[in-house]
Amino acid sequence: MMASRIRHDGVLIVGAGLAGLSAALACAPCKALVLTEAPLSHGCSSAWAQGGMAAALSAGDTAEQHAADTIAAGAGLVDPAMARLLTTEGPDAVRALAALGAPFDRTADGAFAQSLEAAHSRPRVARVKGDQAGAAIMGAVAAHVLAQRHVTVRDGHRLRGLLQDAEGRVRGVVAEHAGELVEITARAVILATGGIGGLYAETTTPAELKGEGLALAALAGAVIADPEFVQFHPTAIDIGRDPAPLATEALRGEGAVLVDASGERFMARYSNHAELAPRDVVARAIHAERTAGRGAFLDAREAVGEAFPHEFPAVFAACLSGGIDPRVQPIPVAPACHYHMGGIATDAEGRTTLPGLFAAGECAATGVHGANRLASNSLLEAAVFGARAGRAAAAEAWPAPARLVRLVTPALPDIDLAELRRAMSREAGVVRDAQGLGRLLDLIDALEATHGRAAPLVAARLVAAAAAARRESRGGHFRRDFPLTDADPRRTFVRWADLLPASWKLAAE
Repeated sequence: MMASRIRHDGVLIVGAGLAGLSAALACAPCKALVLTEAPLSHGCSSAWAQGGMAAALSAGDTAEQHAADTIAAGAGLVDPAMARLLTTEGPDAVRALAALGAPFDRTADGAFAQSLEAAHSRPRVARVKGDQAGAAIMGAVAAHVLAQRHVTVRDGHRLRGLLQDAEGRVRGVVAEHAGELVEITARAVILATGGIGGLYAETTTPAELKGEGLALAALAGAVIADPEFVQFHPTAIDIGRDPAPLATEALRGEGAVLVDASGERFMARYSNHAELAPRDVVARAIHAERTAGRGAFLDAREAVGEAFPHEFPAVFAACLSGGIDPRVQPIPVAPACHYHMGGIATDAEGRTTLPGLFAAGECAATGVHGANRLASNSLLEAAVFGARAGRAAAAEAWPAPARLVRLVTPALPDIDLAELRRAMSREAGVVRDAQGLGRLLDLIDALEATHGRAAPLVAARLVAAAAAARRESRGGHFRRDFPLTDADPRRTFVRWADLLPASWKLAAE
């Protein structure tokens, strides 16, 4: 298919979540063109976030304490320097969003009201109406972006490929708009394309997020970091929805407890921290209870009760839509894909290993999440590192004219995507083993032989192959056949050229 080509005199940003919009604002005065498939604040995980933004905003809390909690939750794989950067710049990032109009909850004296969430040593999650943080923050930021003369937003544009020169520099993207392909060149490209939740049958994220940015960067030759580490939120509301509504972790911070079908609490059998254990521990506990046939429910009747409609309106509405009244009934819950800790490897300015290409937000791997993201660090990372990527990309000089090559991935039919999603949840989910990962890789091989290297297949292979190669359990990656954690922590760094399916399968045997 032929494509028209246009030249954007500035930075091209793909994705309009908090990372992409933060990058666009930070580009000023350089022009920023934001491409998004869905309208602003739709189809992005940022707008769905419930818990809020973690930051050391209160008296007695410090960036050092926040960094220490981040490092501890990451199970040995967090880059300490990057964590310290995040937590040091975090408070100002929250204050800047508040200045744009994000209506964070306040205490009587005007300070930020902050919630306690799992693996935090103290309450430090700035929230909006209990569970409205993502939507409220994105609403304020989107309105501000649309008012900026240096930013242009074009929705209805789906990322289909990248443009590279002979030296491997990324010069632009190929987007599909109204059934036609268009090539857009720019001085730099920032991928802010979100995570991989749409690769899983059980997910709390928009189903549109299938790892396209991750896949295209990998195929173009970028280094990918830690793709095996996927976070499964323990308490997706189990009412048969795709995607599944989320019961925010703040509920457990307020005192909600996990019980089985008989009403008995079970988390104490799995962790001394009970309901406030790290997410991977809680997710595996709920998975085990459900597998054993005992069921799992979040009981917030005493902790929240009649306050549900105004304290946690999103959770309340989701429950009622599924026939559950959380004021008087426990909420049925199940683990679901929630966040990808891995992604395109970047430095502190969002630079990838490919010149001209930056990444920010969930599609990037900055090193701050390690093997298990600390609760409510994701919106913070999007704001802090999105802005850093925007400033760095705006400083890039236009490269010399060159002949460009298109890298475009084929489509994957819906019926095959559905099969892939079921296999990802079954074989690369909360609990994994060599046999299951081998079956998953076989399926990816078969689908790739039929349809080519479609982006969802590339992203799924990255997760499955790295999971097969990691013969230990760490953070969000749990191997039934290798349940112990190695004494020497190591991160995964891989290029697509290194992904020889036969060698990766051999590592799983």
